[in-house]
Amino acid sequence: MKSIIIASTSTLHEGSYLEYLLPTLKSHFQNCKSILFIPFARPGGISHDDYTAKVAQAFASINIEVKGIHEFESAENAIKNAEGIFTGGGNTFLLVTQLYKHNIMQLLSETVKNGTPYLGTSAGSNICGLSMQTTNDMPIVYPPSFQTLGLIPFNLNPHYLDPDTQSKHMGETRETRIKEFHAFNAIPVLGLREGSWLEVKGNKITLKGNLKARLFLKNENPTELETESDLSSLK
Repeated sequence: MKSIIIASTSTLHEGSYLEYLLPTLKSHFQNCKSILFIPFARPGGISHDDYTAKVAQAFASINIEVKGIHEFESAENAIKNAEGIFTGGGNTFLLVTQLYKHNIMQLLSETVKNGTPYLGTSAGSNICGLSMQTTNDMPIVYPPSFQTLGLIPFNLNPHYLDPDTQSKHMGETRETRIKEFHAFNAIPVLGLREGSWLEVKGNKITLKGNLKARLFLKNENPTELETESDLSSLK
């Protein structure tokens, strides 16, 4: 049975790294003495080692050991043997490129679908959808495919921002960008605001956190979903 936490972000303004999620993660990874971390997205160009150390410090507070996938000779064996898996945020184009380069995109998807507990934040959340095409990131590298894990039957836009009526910014809003996506694609898109996450248990998908999420469907006006909404039928 799938057991997944898909979070918009790793850090809120008022807390340290993963702090707001730690109570949830303690329960989510309760049967794990260690987890496998995938640092490929490298936010700000941070090294794999430094990123893994940052994650290890956060998980130490809930007595879980962390080891980076780059520390293993075989990325495939690391995934197959992992008690739990966390894919961190950063650049989604880079993350997807590396998952394909290491030939583990399909394996990661199958492993999580078979029940290995998974956490994704930001880019690590983006890849939970059907494709990475609703990311906010710059295309700094060229992935061989936009297709991702397909752990949920729709796409995500983490870090979703509502239009600021007081801003003098004249560029496109997130809503505009998602409308552009829907000009060519029919996949639903869920805008996850900071501090919100999805809990996936088997085939049930539930919105968690204190904020609403914004749902975009092709040729329809966007709608607001209350926390605790059931998204299991969305496709």
